[in-house]
Amino acid sequence: MQRKSRSYLDQTGGILYSYLISIPLLILYELLIWISQPPDQAVRISVDILFKSLFQFLGVNAISATLLVAAFIGAVVLYRKRSELPHLRSSYFLTMILESAVYAVLITVVIVGLLEAVLTMNLSESIEALSKVQLFALSLGAGLYEELFFRVILVGGLSLIFMKFLSKKTTAYIISAVIAALIFSGVHYVGQFGDFFTLGSFLFRFLFGLALNVIYVTRGFGIAAWTHALYDIFVISQM
Repeated sequence: MQRKSRSYLDQTGGILYSYLISIPLLILYELLIWISQPPDQAVRISVDILFKSLFQFLGVNAISATLLVAAFIGAVVLYRKRSELPHLRSSYFLTMILESAVYAVLITVVIVGLLEAVLTMNLSESIEALSKVQLFALSLGAGLYEELFFRVILVGGLSLIFMKFLSKKTTAYIISAVIAALIFSGVHYVGQFGDFFTLGSFLFRFLFGLALNVIYVTRGFGIAAWTHALYDIFVISQM
């Protein structure tokens, strides 16, 4: 019989728990966007806008399509993991959120402390004047959509490509994680609403992305998504 700690790590790193714990992020994000912002002027996460633009291009309602895709993915996941459903533990979900909170705090303390010591500069940034509800919604959306794109799609896709040319999976994952972290950091300075480039902010986002990549590979999408969301919530709570 496996120990409880090992059972927790094995189960919560899988797709079933990752999917189920991500659903609240999607529902709360869409609900808070709807409550706090006019539909024609809604401020959304850039990756979310990209996904919804694809649905609009196909001539379907973006929000309805998003929820339908989430439901379809859920149906596939639940069907494939149906044998595990009777063994789900509700207590694990709270533990996963607490684990994510620990990672968010560690990322803040270690990365910010390291960069401020090395670069001798203040990494605090001003955030555009939005309401707390809007910022809270965007924090949840960043955890969900940015992790879906940069971790699942980008890291997962790059690792599959590199595995075709490299004999060691670990090397493929490391290269993929570094490239994805560079892209994750760089996209924050692109476009009309991109941030002003500074070395400190770029390095922080690179290391932040790298840390999230490690969490995704070792602990799964759900933990990475909640770590990202909780980090952003910690930031806006200091405002």
